[in-house]
Amino acid sequence: MNPQIIQLPKILDHRGNLSFIESNYHIPFKIERTFWIFDVPGDESRGGHAYKNTEEFIVALSGSFDVVINDGVNETIFHMNRSYYGLYVPKMMWREMRNFSTNSLALVLTSTPYCADDYIRDFNLYKQQVK
Repeated sequence: MNPQIIQLPKILDHRGNLSFIESNYHIPFKIERTFWIFDVPGDESRGGHAYKNTEEFIVALSGSFDVVINDGVNETIFHMNRSYYGLYVPKMMWREMRNFSTNSLALVLTSTPYCADDYIRDFNLYKQQVK
């Protein structure tokens, strides 16, 4: 499966709208870890790594940011700015998050618990491993 935007359910209501995510239904994995990124200073980026075994689903709950995906050859930029769209990122994809707007909030759901050994933090090493 390739990186792709997945539209989440959106329930419109005059009292306020609602969206939700269910494991193995809206996203193609069971959620094992959840974290969020916030208060990112201007011109800073997050990520800059790939996971050997972890899949991710990234949602802009508030504000906007770009997710740059690189498969070792091609680079694709996904602009995230709607809380009812998420980006599915398969394992072994280099990703970086940048261009965070003021007060942006990124929610990240992963298919595995945290494991430092799952990270590839050197882009040249990553390119060698995806050949």
